Amino acid sequence: MENEKYLKDIQDIKQMMSQSSRFISLSGLSGILAGIYSLIGAWLAYKTIYFDTSTMGSYRTLIISYEAVVKLFIIAASVIVLSIVTGLILSLKKAKKANESLWNQTSKRLLINFLIPLLTGGFFIIFLIEKEILSLVAPLMLIFYGMACLNASKYTLGDVRYLGITLIILGLLSTWFLGYGLLFWALGFGVCHVVYGALMYFKYDRN
Repeated sequence: MENEKYLKDIQDIKQMMSQSSRFISLSGLSGILAGIYSLIGAWLAYKTIYFDTSTMGSYRTLIISYEAVVKLFIIAASVIVLSIVTGLILSLKKAKKANESLWNQTSKRLLINFLIPLLTGGFFIIFLIEKEILSLVAPLMLIFYGMACLNASKYTLGDVRYLGITLIILGLLSTWFLGYGLLFWALGFGVCHVVYGALMYFKYDRN
């Protein structure tokens, strides 16, 4: 009986230490919604590209107008902003429910480790766009975002690690199938976010 009490105390201590070193207020529902936003964005991008009257060339050698590029940028920016705002609102709600602070040392470390690969990839992709090397933009977005998730996963839920690995693999496959970037973009940022978000929601949030 005494041994069982000690074992329970040890388990409680380990759980408290794990929670204090990991950001557990990450909402699975925010991942689902981010995936839905991405799928809608991919559909709008598809319509913009393939219904643009200035579009020329086949699927793999597509040339689009400047106006279409501006529309694509607006769509991408809208998806990013919506995903960030949704994630913040739902994570804040989850943190309040658990009587925890959203902004603490763990969330700071999470943000720093997430942003280092993400910003590096962002600047690199901007340089590629400036040099008009557009075929690698979608694969590198997936790869660097996956690396950001992988790098930040040690400070949050472990499922984020597997999301990162999946995105990196999709990004590498996308470099093999150049010209199908929009399809891989929809798979990575859309379908994967919905699937992993749903898994996290049913695993951590429903209770």
